[in-house]
Amino acid sequence: VVALSEVYSDGLFSEHGIDSAQMHELVSTSPAIARSIVTLYRAFRGARESADSLAGQVYDTQQIPEPTRSQLPSEEVSDYIQRRGNYFPELEEAARALWEEAALDEDELYHGLVRYVTRHLGLQLEVTRLGGPGGALRHFDPERGRLRLSSMLSPASRVFQLLAQIGLSTLREQLDVLVGQPELTSEPSRRLCRVVLANYFAGAVVMPYARFGQAARDERYDLELLGHRFGASFEQVCHRLTSLRRPGAEGIPFHMIRVDMAGNISKRFTASGIRFARFSGACPRWNVFGAFQTPGVIRTQVSVMPDGEPYFCVACTVPKSRGGYHEPATIQAIGLGCQVADAREMVYSEGIDLDDLDGGVPVGVTCRLCPRRDCGQRAFPSIRDPLVIDENVRGPSFYTQPVDVDGDLAPGRRG
Repeated sequence: VVALSEVYSDGLFSEHGIDSAQMHELVSTSPAIARSIVTLYRAFRGARESADSLAGQVYDTQQIPEPTRSQLPSEEVSDYIQRRGNYFPELEEAARALWEEAALDEDELYHGLVRYVTRHLGLQLEVTRLGGPGGALRHFDPERGRLRLSSMLSPASRVFQLLAQIGLSTLREQLDVLVGQPELTSEPSRRLCRVVLANYFAGAVVMPYARFGQAARDERYDLELLGHRFGASFEQVCHRLTSLRRPGAEGIPFHMIRVDMAGNISKRFTASGIRFARFSGACPRWNVFGAFQTPGVIRTQVSVMPDGEPYFCVACTVPKSRGGYHEPATIQAIGLGCQVADAREMVYSEGIDLDDLDGGVPVGVTCRLCPRRDCGQRAFPSIRDPLVIDENVRGPSFYTQPVDVDGDLAPGRRG
């Protein structure tokens, strides 16, 4: 039943409405058929992943459109943000206009927004406990004109959620145009994108483009100092840095990734040129995964891709606020990076020889795409090489090509 649940959690089956009771019935009445479904699905997933990997290589080398396939709303939105370069001038202008219209003061931002929401938009604002731990953080009732924010939100998060609702309420036409693009193929994708863009607007208000960009340069992209200065979280600062793409006023072309302890990728964007795994199975050598070993500590790394291209990456864990003793803690890690040529502008590169790439950490995209034959952390064979197992030789892993004492490839592995 567990295996079937994994099968039917695929978005491919989202319209079929297969529930747990039906799966239990299938397993109890026709166990062989249930097993065959799991086997077939695993074969399908393997074929799809191989096709995606090969298509990604062709896409990168020949610069042709990626093939169309069924996607989750989160995938479509991520791809949409990537195509737009994570820069939306319409929302930047709306953020600038709000500062003027609401006569906001950076030292009293929350109170200025409350005044704008209640007087200009005519909404009732309440800060209350919404359902206790695990409940809603923000709830808007458009019929009553009532906006409720959870008392469990930090002051910075209250500002952010308040701004997100202002964006959803006042920028309907702009958001309609932005989410009406053909690459967003479903209503869930468009709805998710509206929320993502409203969050973008919120970040643009909290961290105004020109002021934030200048501060980033002045502070040499010190993420913690920028967070203190603008009252934003570590993740919000990282995300805002990736959106500094205004022509003529660009910041460093950053990449950003967010992962959990299981390796699931829930946010990804790249302006640096680095390639990411789309979902999970990313290279464990990246320092974003090492960040879980030292919670709250910013780690640095010079990462060298298989093609020899070096990148400078910083990473840190970001705990999600607990509602209380009975609320499970959630910890994710954020990775932010750029090309080594740009890293000298960052405070985190101090004391690191960026010209010594021999000291860099060899990384890849995923095991399946990585050509490195000597990686002791390889979990899957590369699609580039046939899997050859020599029962007389054992390397660091089944899929690592060992060398003999003379430095040659082990017997049966040459060529």
